[in-house]
Amino acid sequence: MKRDTGLDYLLDLAGELIVHDDGTWIKIEARLLDQPTKGRPHGIKYSLTLHDRDGRRLLGFDNAHEIGAGKHSFYVGRRVEFDHKHSDEKVVPYQFQSAEQLLLDFFASVDRFLSESNE
Repeated sequence: MKRDTGLDYLLDLAGELIVHDDGTWIKIEARLLDQPTKGRPHGIKYSLTLHDRDGRRLLGFDNAHEIGAGKHSFYVGRRVEFDHKHSDEKVVPYQFQSAEQLLLDFFASVDRFLSESNE
């Protein structure tokens, strides 16, 4: 069986905080599940987030979870049953293809978000 190096890389990054010169920072969480679930059919629980210097989430990619009070008012009390991304108080579906593509998409979104913020 071919080794999934993208998954290895994602799991190696789990627990990392990456701090940028402007004070924004990235937090990466990822772990393998014992078995896939409806909300996590790829068998990975993940959350990749960009935060401002005060800790407020600016951008995030994660998978199924319940939305708590005060977050994304339209979704409060609902469960998001799919991989998705958060940006500007919006929750939109994200099509998970692989751990490698997740990392590429997340870091491209971070670069885009930060460059648009600096304009």
